[in-house]
Amino acid sequence: MSGILYVVGTPIGNLSDFSPRAVETLANVDFIAAEDTRVTLKLLNHFDIKKEMVSYYEHNKRQRGEIICHRILNGENCAIVTDAGMPAISDPGEDLVALCYELGIEVQSVPGPTAFATALAVSGLPTGRFTFEGFLSVNKKSRREHLEEVKDEKRTMIFYEAPHKLIYTLNDMRKVFGNRNIALVRELTKIHEQVLHFTFDEAIAYYADKSPKGEYVIIIEGKKQDEAEEITLEQAIALAKSLVEKGMSINSAAKEAAAQTPFKKGDIYKALI
Repeated sequence: MSGILYVVGTPIGNLSDFSPRAVETLANVDFIAAEDTRVTLKLLNHFDIKKEMVSYYEHNKRQRGEIICHRILNGENCAIVTDAGMPAISDPGEDLVALCYELGIEVQSVPGPTAFATALAVSGLPTGRFTFEGFLSVNKKSRREHLEEVKDEKRTMIFYEAPHKLIYTLNDMRKVFGNRNIALVRELTKIHEQVLHFTFDEAIAYYADKSPKGEYVIIIEGKKQDEAEEITLEQAIALAKSLVEKGMSINSAAKEAAAQTPFKKGDIYKALI
């Protein structure tokens, strides 16, 4: 009988965020597929878990994925973990999950923190609709193409970035998006967690004489409706009503409609109550 692949979320900084179910799962599976076995070993030691680990990362995912699936098909249960957060989100774990489905292997989730959702929640920018863009390519042409594809995106956008590339990325984004409002969220759930609110110009100036530290989530406001489009108040109210019909609160719907139109939240809110 075939085993199961468990997709287990790990803490993004604070080990206290690791759920009891996740601890139980790692303790009970036959082996663990880890992005970096050294990082995962620290987690296992903290929770006094002794378990076989195999490395599974970007550069060995094809060969190692087949080996992992072969073991699962022979009845072993496996947990896949990443260094921090949910496997398969901007992570090679997505390939292993897809391969399991191709081979008829059952996949179960053991959810945990995810940096992009956590960062968005504390960013102060509109959360009703958003798009997660992950990491930009290191290839200059691909980076530019990616940014050009989303420059007219009206939803809030979320990117990940490493500290040594942050300033380079902020400059690239400024050239394509203009001087929008952003939030830079760093060191989530750690001692030095920080949410910084800037425009792109302010952020670039801030880091002119500072070295970025920690992993960053970049939250960017969506493109405002062009005045030339002549959005009416009635259209803004209709947008808010459609959001309410989808389950959003009146207050949140008015806030989101105001973010996407030239009208004030208060004017939209009054029309909804």
